[in-house]
Amino acid sequence: MTLTLDDIKAAAGRIAGHVERTPCRFSRTLSEITGAEVWVKFENQQFTASYKERGALNRLSRLNDDERRRGVIAASAGNHAQGLAYHGERMGIPVTIVMPVGTPFIKVQQTRDFGANVVIEGEGYDAAYAKALTLCEERGLVFVPAFDDYDVMAGQGTLALEMLEDAPDLEVLPVPIGGGGLISGVATAAKAINPDIQIIGVEPAMFPSFTARMRGLNAPAGGQTIAEGIAVKTIGKLTYGVARPLIDDVLLLEEPYFERAIALYCNVEKTVAEGAGAAALAALLAFPERFRGRKCGLILTGGNIDPRLLASVLTRELVRAQRLVSLRIIGDDRPGLLATVSTAIGALGGNILEVAHNRLALDVPAKGAEFDIMIETRDAQHTQEIMDALRDKGYPPRSV
Repeated sequence: MTLTLDDIKAAAGRIAGHVERTPCRFSRTLSEITGAEVWVKFENQQFTASYKERGALNRLSRLNDDERRRGVIAASAGNHAQGLAYHGERMGIPVTIVMPVGTPFIKVQQTRDFGANVVIEGEGYDAAYAKALTLCEERGLVFVPAFDDYDVMAGQGTLALEMLEDAPDLEVLPVPIGGGGLISGVATAAKAINPDIQIIGVEPAMFPSFTARMRGLNAPAGGQTIAEGIAVKTIGKLTYGVARPLIDDVLLLEEPYFERAIALYCNVEKTVAEGAGAAALAALLAFPERFRGRKCGLILTGGNIDPRLLASVLTRELVRAQRLVSLRIIGDDRPGLLATVSTAIGALGGNILEVAHNRLALDVPAKGAEFDIMIETRDAQHTQEIMDALRDKGYPPRSV
């Protein structure tokens, strides 16, 4: 067996009217930032905020009456779980989900809210997968893989049909790879419609499962990545067989690029992306020369990110852009020093957020004082202007 364009078209017919036909829009600002012509497919606008609904629903639609009565089980870090739980509840099919320890709370809670029985077990996806197989046999359930299944792949591929309807002359699709379900479906549909389109896989550097198999390497996989949705140690057997002949290259991304991409989606497109959801944009930021001047279709695959983590990412981006800076100033411990420093910062439009006053640091003279002042500025140039002004006043700062 393999996956065909006809399979994907049939899946599109089954799920039509039950999932969102999400928009695929040109982004002028992201195009200016990356140097590519950027089109974004907003799969975070699905009801469960992820493209995973497509494959889950297509697989559920293929169950017979006995299988629907017994119910299904899956292992998932979150998005497959929510898609399966939501459509299972809608169709009256019992759903059990095994999630790894450390799955973001928002994904666990939303899956439960959709009526699924959630089991938390295993340090990562692979351990959760093994537990799900055990429970499947013990309880007589139907196993629905998150990616290594032709019906799941076909469902995911339906979004490529929509992209190429909205933007038929796309030249390259950077596609996130976890277990390979998305890239298998997307590559099959896209290459069948336009054999010249390029498919570029994108993986976290910590989890190079597809890259390792493709290059015959025994590369270690593991670590804390913000792109937990694609943190899979072993690529699927079926997905690899489908995708490998269709993929032109695979890129490995370091963590800061995922963070920058999340922040750009929030600040530029005013939309929320999780780590894996921002992977395609992260690839353009990490490897601009690979995409510059080309018409790129980016799939914003999901928006299920913990609010606290999102707040942290946005704050870290302010630090990275030097819009949020902590300055350390050492001066004499006399009345008016802090007022002088504050006046210099305020006169140039800097905003003081925090002040820490330390008289006990041993590297400061006994009659001196050390100040850590966190300021908010417009950009790196504005920060430098403030630092220069403090230096002119006789209080040279250093960034900490």
